[in-house]
Amino acid sequence: MNFRGFEFEDQKWFPEMFRDWMTGYLRFLFVTFKLYQPVLPLLKEALVKSKTNQILDLCSGSGGAMESIYENLKHTSKLNIQIYLSDLYPNVLYYKHLEIKTNKGISYISKPVDAINVPSEAKGFRTIFSGFHHFDRKTAKMVLLNAVEARCGIGIFDGGNKSVWMILLIIIIHPLLLFLCTPFFRPFSISRLLFTYLIPVIPFCTVWDGVFSIIRLYKPDELLQMALEVESENYTWISGKVRNKFGMSIAFLIGYPGIFLLRD
Repeated sequence: MNFRGFEFEDQKWFPEMFRDWMTGYLRFLFVTFKLYQPVLPLLKEALVKSKTNQILDLCSGSGGAMESIYENLKHTSKLNIQIYLSDLYPNVLYYKHLEIKTNKGISYISKPVDAINVPSEAKGFRTIFSGFHHFDRKTAKMVLLNAVEARCGIGIFDGGNKSVWMILLIIIIHPLLLFLCTPFFRPFSISRLLFTYLIPVIPFCTVWDGVFSIIRLYKPDELLQMALEVESENYTWISGKVRNKFGMSIAFLIGYPGIFLLRD
């Protein structure tokens, strides 16, 4: 499918306030429902193979899946895990909250970080959760190439079933959860209530972005094909798909320096 549309969160003109509320809602979903729990064994193995205990999370939004990922790795891995959050539009308020909550186990980069041109001083195994579909094919390959040129491992994890049923579920569930849960989100904001209930900008934009996220999703074989098209000599690339307890598919691509191997 060539038609990709657009997502509000990607637009420079989109108000930062709205973007932060939307990514904060996604973080609530990831943490509450532990949507990315099935990828933990893959991530642990990749960290070991990459010989690092440090994760540089790109396209973090408001922290995304990293809070529950960190807690699990902390209690089940022998590695002393350190996670750094980063984004082109960093939500520093949320990042500071996570830094305090995890006693700096999760820290952050306050300046904008572009996934196709990551600063050389930003080290660690790179991850992107629910963000790779934002990139068109050309830009997505540039993200992979930047990791390869830095000799960094990288893990792409994108959840969602590419189907009409998933789109219908998004149209129904997102507004329902937003209407029920918004008063309990912290920090509390009267403006958030206004743009959720009286002028429903947040529900509309969240549903819109959710629908186009599904349309834009890459399948495991597409992820692997992009990796193979990147000049990545002596790199291992692994792609595939797992499902969480809700039946949602999670496509993944993992790469790290080492003997070239494929698994799908």
